[in-house]
Amino acid sequence: MDVMVNVTPTPYDVVIGPGTRRELDERVTNLLPDARRAVVVTQAAVAKQAWFAALTLSIPYEIVLIGDGEDAKNFSTIETLCRAFVEMGLSRGDVVVAVGGGLVSDVVGFAAAIYHRGVASVTLSTTLLGQIDAAIGGKTGINLPEGKNLVGTFTQPLLVICDTETLSTLDEAAWRCGRGEMAKYAFLGDAKPSTDILGEALEEQVFRCVAIKAEVVASDERESGHRMVLNYGHTLGHAIEAVGLDLRAQGSLAPVTTMQHGEAVAVGLAFAARLARRMGRIDDARVVLHEEILEGFGLSGALPGDLSAAALLDAMSRDKKAHHDLTFVLDGPNGVEPVRGVDPAIVLATLMDMGAKP
Repeated sequence: MDVMVNVTPTPYDVVIGPGTRRELDERVTNLLPDARRAVVVTQAAVAKQAWFAALTLSIPYEIVLIGDGEDAKNFSTIETLCRAFVEMGLSRGDVVVAVGGGLVSDVVGFAAAIYHRGVASVTLSTTLLGQIDAAIGGKTGINLPEGKNLVGTFTQPLLVICDTETLSTLDEAAWRCGRGEMAKYAFLGDAKPSTDILGEALEEQVFRCVAIKAEVVASDERESGHRMVLNYGHTLGHAIEAVGLDLRAQGSLAPVTTMQHGEAVAVGLAFAARLARRMGRIDDARVVLHEEILEGFGLSGALPGDLSAAALLDAMSRDKKAHHDLTFVLDGPNGVEPVRGVDPAIVLATLMDMGAKP
């Protein structure tokens, strides 16, 4: 199954299904007939998989490994990649292939975007999070100590391959991470929000999410308006992750320091529903629907213990969607949409209702 992301000037395909990794060489050759070299960037755990060893490209290529975890999304990794590209003789007409999850596509996409002021990148996405969200849409980036994804570019890939066979190697934490993103798609798109996505086959779930994201990206590539809906649940989710990064840097072993991205987004979805209810935008039944979808995916909407509402509010105020005020993506009578100028007192009250300390 192919979904086209119809962006200007170069639309590209997202190829979905079991075994689609085997199309990598043919598609790269067709898209870049003049490329003479490739660099494949992945992580150690992916490189150990039997299917990775069977990947082939017709042009000469070398493999570069990057680190795991959000701590690897930094300028040091970007410098390492760009210097490796120089050492390996990568030219502007060549290609970088990212093989892995959302972290890999974020980092590799950013490095490819700035190396020689832009070389082509292709992603073979191997996690549920990557396949339904992170690998699609051209948002690349790295973290700063002050927050997630604060440095990056809008640079579209040349091709994305979502081989659902590669998901069989994921552990339960990685599945939860992807399902946290998948949960938001139950509230996006033209269909009436419902629990239907819970009963779909995996390929159908991936296709549904990709099709919705492709439509949104095509309508608003650079997130000037409508694309913000894709950040549903992310304002608090990113704040939780930012607090976790800070605590981890201090040597803390608090539960928040080990939360997966999708787990943080799940909490963010539960919070967004409660905030929207407090603001009179949705009713109790809609809040319950959010809870049912999270529970159906085996996710918790509970805020991690011992977090400060004031610290979370400060982190949310630095969110990329903020325009010198508090901006949230919230459900409402017109569906999910950005809402600016939200009263901080309401936000703090909602957080404390969920168990945050002042």
